[in-house]
Order: sequence, then structure tokens, then C-alpha cells
Amino acid sequence: MNRLDNKVCIVTGGAKGIGASIVRKFAAEGAKVYIFDFDVASIETWINEIPESQKKLIIGRSVDICEFKAVTNEIMQIKKAEGHIDVLANNAGIVSYEMMSMIDYNKLRKMFDVNVIALINITQTVARVMARQKSGSIINMASIVGLQGAKGQLSYSATKGAVISVTKSAAKELCESGIRVNAIAPGMISSERFQNVMQEKFSNRIETVGFGRLGTPDEVADAFLFFASDESSYITGQVLAVDGCINL
Repeated sequence: MNRLDNKVCIVTGGAKGIGASIVRKFAAEGAKVYIFDFDVASIETWINEIPESQKKLIIGRSVDICEFKAVTNEIMQIKKAEGHIDVLANNAGIVSYEMMSMIDYNKLRKMFDVNVIALINITQTVARVMARQKSGSIINMASIVGLQGAKGQLSYSATKGAVISVTKSAAKELCESGIRVNAIAPGMISSERFQNVMQEKFSNRIETVGFGRLGTPDEVADAFLFFASDESSYITGQVLAVDGCINL
């Protein structure tokens, strides 16, 4: 449908999992997509499965989003090459699963570094570009646990609750510059990462999903596509749950 024709997008953590689904969805709709991922080689596991015309729209960049100077350099190179940046999908993140009594504070600090602080930095940097062009859409990956909380995920839910607060505050600051900021809050999604822990930690939680099944990465990517496109031109500061009516 070419809903993203001529748009330039950045997707963090776009080399695999839900991020790769977002990248493929954006490219299929005509966007030029830059992937920021420290494991950019993972693109090779799926890139040949898509049409050649879409492959040409996808550019991988080996970037650790916690390295602020490298992030700024990459963004400035994209701005110089393309003239504009229209969409930022802040998908990159890490997760841990542990009860409150067993919290590993080194893991907790690392999660805040990646899930929150790095997200704020890249949002700040891209927003400066978008403000000059008076347009743009920033989409943050939150989580249903950031809205509802979850037993055994206090640390992770704390970072995603912070992402939700960042989304709402940034939306209020950036709306005067024509920039929309929204978030997606997935529930239980059948990504490779989640499948690896499903049986061990969450085998009984499928019963809490109203639809009775896990969501798919493509269903999350569809929500990102909506916020990236002009179909959401009058929406900002919102958190869209993609959770199949889960009750944690």
C-alpha cells in the first residue's frame, strides 16, 4: 500500500525478533530503513527471504545504542545522506526474569542503561533533526508489564514503566514541533527470545490471555506501522496495548 513512501526510518534492535518484523513491514510499505543493532549480522538470517526491491531499502549499521557518540555520528550521517528522518522506532531492549528477592542489580542497571537511558538519548538526538523539519514520529517499545506489573518481572517492568513516562512527557514537549511520540505495549509475543523462556517461566500464563494464544511479531509490527504512517497524524502521547486481552 506504500504507506511509508519516501520516509526515512531508524529501527533500533532491528536485526532480529520483533525488530526484524518492524523493519520488513516498513520496507514493504516503501520506507528506507536504517537498522541500529550491535548484532547487525543477524540480518543475514532473513534478508534473502524478502523481495529484492525491499532489500535495497534496508541498511544495517553496527551500533551499540549505549555509545552516545557513535549514535550521534550515525544519525548525522543519515541526515546528511537523506536530508530528513521521519520515523524512529525505539525497539532495542533487554529483559531479565527474577523475583524481587533475587534482583541482580548489575542486570537492573544495564536494563535501565539500554531500555531507558539509551532510548532517551537517541530520542533527544533524532528529535533535534525532526524539529527542524517540523515533522516526525517516534515510537517506543514499552510492554504490558509496564502498565500492569508482573510477578517475577519487577526490574523489567520498572524500565518499561519508565519508557511509558518518557513517551508521555516527550509527546508534550515535542508536539509544538510537529513530532508525535507514542508507545506500543506488547503482551506475550511468540518472539524467539520469549519462546526460549516460555516453558520454563510462563507456561501457565497462556491461560491469562483472552485470545488464548501468543501474539506474533508481525502483529506488533502492524502497530508500529500505524504510528509510523500518516494514519496516526493526530495521535500522540498514547500507549497502545497489543496483548490479546491479557490479565497478568
